[in-house]
Amino acid sequence: MRALERLEELYAIGGGPGANRIGYSPEEDEAHVLARGWLDDAGLEVRVDEAGNTFGGSDPVWTGSHLDSVPQGGKFDGALGVVAAIEAVERAGRGTVAIFREEERGCAGSRAFVACGGPLPSAFVELHIEQGPRLAAAGAPLGIVSGIVGYARGEVVVDGAAGHAGTTPMELRDDALVKAAREIVLLEEEARRIPDAVATVGRIEVEPGGINVIPGRVRYSVDVRAPDQEQLARLIALAGIDHSQAVAPVQMTPSVTGVLRAEVEGRGLPVVELASGAGHDAGVLARGGVPTGMLFVRSLNGGVSHSPDELSSGEDIELAIDVLAAALARL
Repeated sequence: MRALERLEELYAIGGGPGANRIGYSPEEDEAHVLARGWLDDAGLEVRVDEAGNTFGGSDPVWTGSHLDSVPQGGKFDGALGVVAAIEAVERAGRGTVAIFREEERGCAGSRAFVACGGPLPSAFVELHIEQGPRLAAAGAPLGIVSGIVGYARGEVVVDGAAGHAGTTPMELRDDALVKAAREIVLLEEEARRIPDAVATVGRIEVEPGGINVIPGRVRYSVDVRAPDQEQLARLIALAGIDHSQAVAPVQMTPSVTGVLRAEVEGRGLPVVELASGAGHDAGVLARGGVPTGMLFVRSLNGGVSHSPDELSSGEDIELAIDVLAAALARL
């Protein structure tokens, strides 16, 4: 299968373990050069904008994704959407392939494209590995994305009073880590009450950090995500982080998702709609006013992502390319 062979070629760039094509690195550059050769082979007119994004074709309906990766990332994240886009455009006989730069660290390429003020596509469809276990649990090879969650990130500082671990009675302690732990548990419990919301504390720093010293100050990171603006605001307020840098949730366009749904239904496949818990270039274009849809391909290996263990099957990928090509022909 040509798409899988091309994924292997991209995966080999930069060496392992995993995919190592950091945004705007020589390795991402090399991946774009490789993809431009495939676009040439497909007979598509290739152009590169000032942000380094690559485009193949001149049709107003676009499809594509990104080629950068996290360190030691997976074979399918982003790259699958690019090789599938090229295949689908060839099959459909229409469409433009869009390959955006540096998606993993804030969608720099697609943001630059939208901000430049040039002509926007009439529609954009991004095919992407699910990066989660929900489609596998539902027994569905494909999923239709209803929207992309909004998110906010920040740091919380909790003050207490440092003291001797052996001589300060429990009733007289002001332990910053204990207070922080209670806040974190409350945030986790609230996120569990909100459908499709998540809250993560990925980093904790304790001062002064001695094994026999009561923590006097704690800093911890917060990442909260939710598909609804009001729900996101609740998590932001509870976490006590700055809301000014929050990225709002965005819904996919019904006219585009309707075409994807019809193509999935027409093949006798189960129709599963789900919100994306991760950000994508599709979200940037949707916020920029482009009618947008996303098609997820089932993840295997428990839905692991950003890891060399990331996996989707050739059969599911072939189905996804078929649906994408048919959707491009109809949009």
